[in-house]
Amino acid sequence: MIISTKGRYGLRAMFELAKAWGQGPLSLRQIAAAQGLPEPYLEQIFPALKKAGLVDARRGAGGGYGLALPPKEISVGRVLVALEGELTPAECAGGDRTCENADCCTAHAIWQRIYDGINGVIQGISLADMLEDDRRMGASMQNEKRC
Repeated sequence: MIISTKGRYGLRAMFELAKAWGQGPLSLRQIAAAQGLPEPYLEQIFPALKKAGLVDARRGAGGGYGLALPPKEISVGRVLVALEGELTPAECAGGDRTCENADCCTAHAIWQRIYDGINGVIQGISLADMLEDDRRMGASMQNEKRC
């Protein structure tokens, strides 16, 4: 289970929207420039974020995208699942997955524990948490390039 470029770029774009929370929408061009991301790639991933109810789109002059919910209500997990699908380390582990060998397979128990751990962590981190981490890191990384 490796998070693809889509998930990584999407999370960075959502972070940029979280930074602008309450200040009006941002265009994809603004998001791309601020995060060093390719705008055409953002054009491909924002429909999935909108469909998942994570962003709102505003058309016209001064339009763009904004978060559909406050940053504290959007988890990293929701963003990643919207772009990547369910994050699971094995085909037999996961939320709605059933395994006919679950009762007698030690490996299944391990995969399920890994699934539960990873998803527990990513669902427990919000965009607001990312903003707080950025504030703490920003004081020591003033003019350095950040990822």
